[in-house]
Amino acid sequence: MQYLNDKLLSWASIIDDLTLEQAKQTAQLDIVSPYLALMPDAHLGKGATVGSVIPTREAIIPAAVGVDIGCGMRAVRTQFSVADLAGRDLAALRHSIERSIPLSAGRHNHRIESTAEPRIAELEALAGDLLDTIQSRSKNWRHQLGSLGSGNHFIEVTADETGRIWLFLHSGSRGVGNRIAQHHIGVARKSMADNRIELPDRDLAYLVAGTEEFDAYLAELTWAQRFAALNRDEMMERVVRALSYWIGSEVEVSEDLGCHHNYTARETHHGELLWVSRKGAINAEVGMPGLIPGSMGTASYVVSGKGNAQSLCSAPHGAGRAYSRTKARKTFSVEDLRAAMVGIEYRDTDAFVDEIPGAYKDIDQVMADAADLVEVRHTLHQLVNVKGD
Repeated sequence: MQYLNDKLLSWASIIDDLTLEQAKQTAQLDIVSPYLALMPDAHLGKGATVGSVIPTREAIIPAAVGVDIGCGMRAVRTQFSVADLAGRDLAALRHSIERSIPLSAGRHNHRIESTAEPRIAELEALAGDLLDTIQSRSKNWRHQLGSLGSGNHFIEVTADETGRIWLFLHSGSRGVGNRIAQHHIGVARKSMADNRIELPDRDLAYLVAGTEEFDAYLAELTWAQRFAALNRDEMMERVVRALSYWIGSEVEVSEDLGCHHNYTARETHHGELLWVSRKGAINAEVGMPGLIPGSMGTASYVVSGKGNAQSLCSAPHGAGRAYSRTKARKTFSVEDLRAAMVGIEYRDTDAFVDEIPGAYKDIDQVMADAADLVEVRHTLHQLVNVKGD
């Protein structure tokens, strides 16, 4: 860990100058207290750095939560082993998962599954008087529950160090979360302009506690975080069903874990009650289970938090990009991706070139940097990878 200045601590051994400058800008805001913590996977983001933990006094920066509100992970450990999969057609399992879950940006279910109905009912009840507002953000939110999205979101069948099979997925609040975030980022910008508050980046605009704008954002934020968690629940239920059908035996779940890594929560740190926004970071309180994925084709980790007070009880959320998507497409080829994915069943397409492992930081280095933040419980290696274009 490094003290970069009195308001910025960093656990990142791999970081570029633009990312550092962005983090320094955010850390110097008057509302940030006591300091900003940069995680090992830190990289340039919209307004605020991805891979940062931003505690604020009586205010929230919507862009510091991010546009994929509640994005996070879900994993279940099954009773099956690698030996149970030997000689079987993994492509058929991948196809089954792909048929069960809508993939890619803008895709949604054509009909609402029976498993989704109680989850939708819960979300409608949670929304209450906000339901019309949620509906105005996205008319299709009910049909998007149980859909993956694109980018770095994925579904995987993996094996741990003992050969035990895990199901592992990464997704968020889909289109409705994005629209909620974009709306309130705009509201925050207007508030800054109306109050003549100058910022180093307009995407660092914040909403002040006690205002109608703050309350409206917090209500929709809370709803979107729950949507994201239930979206992962719905997808995992379908993945479990696909594996059960493919292998010819019911899945017995021995561990079931989940966590957000784009969210805000009310927490006490260093004796002060704060709003803590983790933009690409997970809660790593003592004993808190967590999930840290690597990039496409690399290892992922099941971890337990160490409660490091200096990190604001936080840890990285993944590998973190080393190349932008545009630069990755100029640097790597589909042949490079095929070489990186040898031995893993995946959909062979140039659409995933910008997700190649080489476009990300070395996950082993990220985990080494996080050694005082989390304890590794399991290391997972991919057998099947499912992604959206």
